[in-house]
Amino acid sequence: MTDLETLRSALREPPAEGFAEPDLGAIMTKGRRIRRRRRLATGAGGVAATVVTVLVIVGAVALKKPPPPAQQPLPPAASAPSSSALPPAPQPTITKAPSTSVPLGNIISLETKSEGGREMVLYASALDEPDLPGVEFGLRVAYRNDDGSYDDLMISNEYKKSDRSFGFHAVDGGDVIRGTFVPVFGYFAGSATRITSTVRGKPVEAKVVPWSEDPTVSIFWFDGSQVESAGVLTPLVAYDARGQRLTK
Repeated sequence: MTDLETLRSALREPPAEGFAEPDLGAIMTKGRRIRRRRRLATGAGGVAATVVTVLVIVGAVALKKPPPPAQQPLPPAASAPSSSALPPAPQPTITKAPSTSVPLGNIISLETKSEGGREMVLYASALDEPDLPGVEFGLRVAYRNDDGSYDDLMISNEYKKSDRSFGFHAVDGGDVIRGTFVPVFGYFAGSATRITSTVRGKPVEAKVVPWSEDPTVSIFWFDGSQVESAGVLTPLVAYDARGQRLTK
């Protein structure tokens, strides 16, 4: 007998024990339990994921919500400053001149007239102030009346040092007084024949006249259409007759 015939004979023999028929009901019940557990586990996982998502969303909203503004202390109620707290007023360089004055030296026409036709002039006048021992004169701007008298508008003088110390003195003006513009004026001690400056980068030149009482003092003024106030001059420069610069 060949090996193939032996195998076929073995397959035809009945088994030593009989196998019980499968319990299909039990198998189906067990299968339903497994599926139910998976569904519950999946459901629980879904609930947990939903809870985490909600927490993340709430957390994000909480993070985006701006913090409440910090409590700022209320400012103290405003009150009027007491007179003792106010700083002392600086000493003015311009004072109201008396209605009449006596010119000291030459009278300079500013080539400007008031509405009434009176000419505006510039001149020096004696000054006697106990608090200013080194100052003996100042400059005045006035209207010249028909009878030869003067109606003063403004006076300006040195008040920190000697009135004839080298340099510029009593530079002021650029104001409207009684409806008439008073040009910027002053004087230079040091024999200047030319005075220049700049206004917003544009060069300007003053008109210069030597003072008859002291030729080393030069009285000057600027054209009102070029210089509207003393504060716009940057800086004042003086030159002598040879064209040499006298100031830095």
